[in-house]
Amino acid sequence: MTRLTNDPADFPAEALKGFIAANKRYVKPVYGGVARSTFTPAGKVAVVYGGGSGHYPAFAGWVGHGFADGAVCGNIFSSPSAAQAYSVLKAVHRGAGVLMGFGNYAGDVLHFGQAIERLRAEGIEADTLVVTDDIASGDAAEPEKRRGIAGDFPVFKITSAAAEAGLGFDEVRRVFAKANAATRSFGVAFAGCTLPGAKGPLFTVPTGRMGIGLGIHGEPGVAEADLGSADDVARTLVEGLLADRPAGAGNRVVAIVNGLGASKYEELFVVTSCVVARLEAAGLECADVEAGEFVTSLDMAGVSLTLVWVDDELLGYWDAPCDAPAYRKGSVGSVERDDAKLSQAAAPVDVTTPGSTASREAAEVAAGLLDDVAGMLARAQEELGALDSVAGDGDHGIGMANGSRAAAGAAHAAVSAGGGLRTTLTAAGDAWSNRAGGTSGALWGALLTALGSALGDEKTPDGDDIAAALQAALSAVQRLGGAEVGDKTLVDALSPFVAAFVATDGDLAAKSAAAVVAAEAGTESTRALVARLGRARPLGEKSVGTPDPGAVSLTKVVTLLNSRLS
Repeated sequence: MTRLTNDPADFPAEALKGFIAANKRYVKPVYGGVARSTFTPAGKVAVVYGGGSGHYPAFAGWVGHGFADGAVCGNIFSSPSAAQAYSVLKAVHRGAGVLMGFGNYAGDVLHFGQAIERLRAEGIEADTLVVTDDIASGDAAEPEKRRGIAGDFPVFKITSAAAEAGLGFDEVRRVFAKANAATRSFGVAFAGCTLPGAKGPLFTVPTGRMGIGLGIHGEPGVAEADLGSADDVARTLVEGLLADRPAGAGNRVVAIVNGLGASKYEELFVVTSCVVARLEAAGLECADVEAGEFVTSLDMAGVSLTLVWVDDELLGYWDAPCDAPAYRKGSVGSVERDDAKLSQAAAPVDVTTPGSTASREAAEVAAGLLDDVAGMLARAQEELGALDSVAGDGDHGIGMANGSRAAAGAAHAAVSAGGGLRTTLTAAGDAWSNRAGGTSGALWGALLTALGSALGDEKTPDGDDIAAALQAALSAVQRLGGAEVGDKTLVDALSPFVAAFVATDGDLAAKSAAAVVAAEAGTESTRALVARLGRARPLGEKSVGTPDPGAVSLTKVVTLLNSRLS
């Protein structure tokens, strides 16, 4: 477990601050993460990698000459916000386009996709690079649905080398696609990880057993088996990967044995010797072998194996020199420092036009309600985290607590600056998205922003106004997340809530009461559903019998708000 903390909520930010202090030779701070502190010439395609914290050396440890131009750093196991990603991408842009690489997780897809769209709207060539190497998380017939785990490391190293060599935007994307298609990973866990400040691990594995097909966000394996010897583990990993060998692959591989955070290096070396022997017995040539910690999961005990089937081109980029805090290869020679300062903070909410008196009064009420929501979600943090750990990564409670607290603070700041209801809810939505990260952060940010846009800054909303705003919010959530009723998400609660609110006659209290009943029924219906979206999808069958955490938290929020109308 993580023992050396101050306030657990500040752990990611404090860790990043210390990382920067210890690695000024390589990185400098920028809002949302870090960028190279070394000189990068104009005309180079910029590559940025990112995701939640808790995976060091991924992703900040890879920033340096020959590797990444920057890294976007979110909260523990939670996606950074779109604003954070935009900030880092914009800071490292050198005129030849920017590429944002990440593992295939719903929150990352949402937030990083938004940042890319914003850059494109400004005329900057930009795209995402989505790694899908985890064979346990999806069928070989649908590789686009697989997660990205330790394969992030070699795929991004190869892609970065192509960018460093001066290849153009489309060529760097081509090399990425080729490397990703050639990469497969498979892992096992012996013990779950514990989030900073939590009382226990996200999951446990019985003594003498191992979870097969772990995730890197604290997800348990998709199955269990006897642990056996180091060679038994190597056999499980090698046989699993060889059974998923890419079509047309040759016989040369780069093999990477990755520790998840608590497995000793000596243990990794023992497994590595067994892995190499089994690969060679299968007729494969190990063009290179790495063993160590490359993509971790806090203090999870476990090991994964990544194989990259390489040809001359991919191996050349893999072998290219690089110099980053956590990985060095060959010699990059003398590299000039770049002491130019980068932006250190996001722009605050700008209240250019004060709201009307009526709207400012409504905004003050909204800020007070957000205070109540933040307090309730703080108290429910452990309950929501436990629900999420059944088939997810256990961070939903922390994300909701952090996001709502930030939203309440931003709402009060907007009210103090004279903001009306639209301005206040937009500020709250941005803050929720920035602080919470992950899928829930993106969706709640979109929900609040859509509500604000529909309600405006001019008047006190009535029941019809609120009904229209709720419909706009539901549309925004579904458009952004792609979820429908039955996918086992918060939409299963939100959709019936909105429908009942709109259809019920009477005053605001009557509409709200009926809507809450519908949301509760929708949430209860998720117990019988198999998760079809997000991090829970690979473990969908395990989610049966447990209500969706996002639906539960949304119902808790609307129930609280309804009580304030009674």
